[in-house]
Amino acid sequence: MAKETQYTEENIRSLDWKEHIRMRPGMYIGKLGDGSSPDDGIYILLKEVLDNCIDEFVMGAGKTIEIAIKDNKVSVRDYGRGIPLGKVVDVVSKMNTGGKYDSRAFKKSVGLNGVGTKAVNALSSTFRVESVRDNQTATAEFEFGNLTQQDPIADSSKRRGTKVLFIPDNGIFKHYKYRLEYVERMIRNYVYLNPGLTIDLNGVKFFSNNGLKDLLEDQTNAADLLYPIIHLQGEDIEVAITHSRSQYSEEYHSFVNGQHTTQGGTHQAAFREALVKTIREHFGKNFDASDIRKSIISAISIKVMEPVFESQTKTKLGSTEMGGGMPSVRSYINDFLGTQLDNYLHKNAETTEAIRRKILQAEKERKELSGIRKLARERAKKASLHNKKLRDCRVHLGDLKKDRRLESTIFITEGDSASGSITKSRDVDTQAVFSLRGKPLNTYGMTKKIVYENEEFNLLQAALNIEDSMEDLRYNNIVIATDADVDGMHIRLLLITFFLQFFPELIKEGHLYILQTPLFRVRDKKQTFYCYSEQEKQEAIKKLAGKPEITRFKGLGEISPDEFKFFIGEDIRLDPVMLDKATTTEELLEFYMGKNTLDRQKFIIDNLKVELDVAEEIV
Repeated sequence: MAKETQYTEENIRSLDWKEHIRMRPGMYIGKLGDGSSPDDGIYILLKEVLDNCIDEFVMGAGKTIEIAIKDNKVSVRDYGRGIPLGKVVDVVSKMNTGGKYDSRAFKKSVGLNGVGTKAVNALSSTFRVESVRDNQTATAEFEFGNLTQQDPIADSSKRRGTKVLFIPDNGIFKHYKYRLEYVERMIRNYVYLNPGLTIDLNGVKFFSNNGLKDLLEDQTNAADLLYPIIHLQGEDIEVAITHSRSQYSEEYHSFVNGQHTTQGGTHQAAFREALVKTIREHFGKNFDASDIRKSIISAISIKVMEPVFESQTKTKLGSTEMGGGMPSVRSYINDFLGTQLDNYLHKNAETTEAIRRKILQAEKERKELSGIRKLARERAKKASLHNKKLRDCRVHLGDLKKDRRLESTIFITEGDSASGSITKSRDVDTQAVFSLRGKPLNTYGMTKKIVYENEEFNLLQAALNIEDSMEDLRYNNIVIATDADVDGMHIRLLLITFFLQFFPELIKEGHLYILQTPLFRVRDKKQTFYCYSEQEKQEAIKKLAGKPEITRFKGLGEISPDEFKFFIGEDIRLDPVMLDKATTTEELLEFYMGKNTLDRQKFIIDNLKVELDVAEEIV
């Protein structure tokens, strides 16, 4: 019989505010990560500070925000009203303290109601706050949430506002690095939603004149737009709508009170419903909803009184009411589109006709594919997808917290040996494995029909659950895990081509990654180092006494499950697949997968020379 565990007064423990945040950081900022994903914790820390600056702008105080990021040190300066000087320490170190509770001061706030800057403070090795107002200033400094210095209120000639400086704790955020591409995307969203606001990032200024219209223009190649962007604005709502000529699936950018709701929510669902309803009523035809929304690229922003989100990181809206005596979110959006979009379509005949033709084309393609899709689904079932090709994770079984879906990852591997090693060493709660058989097909220039006819792509699409909408994506992180050799590189390229061709939103929204695995193992009897480059190998050799044992990993299958767990655990190294906004998807695919053999050959030779030069320098 098992021995009964003692439960006494000694087991009862009270944590202060910073201890609780540091012990359970995921409750406050979602997943931790190393900065390779746009929703990693280090970006949430920056966002929480920025949200306070945005609230100042919304309240009519301060039109410029300055951000500097260097060597993982972050400073954010606004020119708002400044924190009341006698409360500077309390606002950043006392839970449930802040101006957001006073609806007179912050009517439609985006900040975390007295939590945000406390989380930043507690999770930073260095945190400094300075407030300037009424020609006076107050400053306080912290380390790991502990107050280390508080300067008395003093006279100041500086412009009013608040400046926060912080360095994330590298004991919590392992091997982290700020990727400025992600920071820039965050900043762009802020200026789209706040025309008139200027944000300066390391000396580069970001500004928007046309709100969500600018967002869609920056996100999409002009040649790919089927018709000019429809831009509609109301007191508490703004929408931008167009259709893509080449994209197959739906793409949505949704916001609430300036917060980018990457997982959608009640407002995005209402928008999709209202769009279909308005189009059907305008044309007087009961078009299929999927035909209306196919290839749509759109953005919606609403402002809600005291919004309720489904998680602390506010990525999905749960509110059903607008607040302040207004109708429900669903009714408000339905009424707005039912009037404004319908009026626009009546006044713009060319756009209306383009939409009608797009719907009819989508209807034709859907009917042509219906038989193939039915057979494809049956093949997926016969292949026993969830047993044979896909080893799923428990996060989808409903017995884990919803917030852990942000951690959900699927590894796409080649061959049985590699998938076997990852399967045995993975975290079964959040990590799934999909095993490829052989090299995928080059899908460049092919139609969506090939996705259903090709068994590998059909099963992969089913595993990801992205046939109809990105909203149904089952995994937040899609990781290509192939050998670091020529064949492995080729498989990566073929998979990236597949996603670019048919599901570019996965890449645009930062879901696709390449797994980095070590090239070398350097060890002696006491220490083992896993090295991802020749330079790391040389550094490891210097750290070991005597002659070390050096192993060169030729493929993932050579790495045992006992070792693999170190590479896909908390120290996982991921390289995000990103699109250069200066290059269109079509240009990328044509260069890498088209028939321009000579151009591609020259590119490979030139880059190979660079790699050889670097290797010679290291040696």
